[in-house]
Amino acid sequence: MSQRNTGVTIEAVNAHACPVREVLDRVAGKWSVQILVAAAQGPIRFTELERSIEGISRRMLTLTLRNLERDGLVTRTVHPTVPPKVEYALTPVATELHETLQRLTDWAERNRVYIAESRAAYDTEHQPELVDV
Repeated sequence: MSQRNTGVTIEAVNAHACPVREVLDRVAGKWSVQILVAAAQGPIRFTELERSIEGISRRMLTLTLRNLERDGLVTRTVHPTVPPKVEYALTPVATELHETLQRLTDWAERNRVYIAESRAAYDTEHQPELVDV
C-alpha cells in the first residue's frame, strides 16, 4: 500500500496532534512541573510556592498558576481573612498527572548514570577533537 493511499491526511494528523501537543506543552513546562510537584502534598500558599521554586518570578508564577487553574489542574481558594489567604491545590486530574510525573522522575533517577555514560561514549565516538583537548 502506498503512503499516498492511506486515507489519512496531514491535516487530519495535525488536527489530532495539535490539541495533544498543546496539553503536553502546558503540563511538561518547566514551571508547571515544579508547581505540580510543590502542590502535591496538599494546599499551598502563593508565597510558599514562590519560595519553593527557585528562579521563578512572581509574574511567571502567577501566569503559570492561572493557566493551570484554567486547564483544571489547580484549584484556587480564597479564604475571607485580612489579609486574604489564597491556597492552591491539585485537582484529581492533576494528582493523577503527579503520579505519572513521579514515575518519570523515578525512571530518570534509575537511569541517570546509564544516560551519562551513553552521552560520554557518544561524545567520544563522534567528537574526538573535543575530548582530546
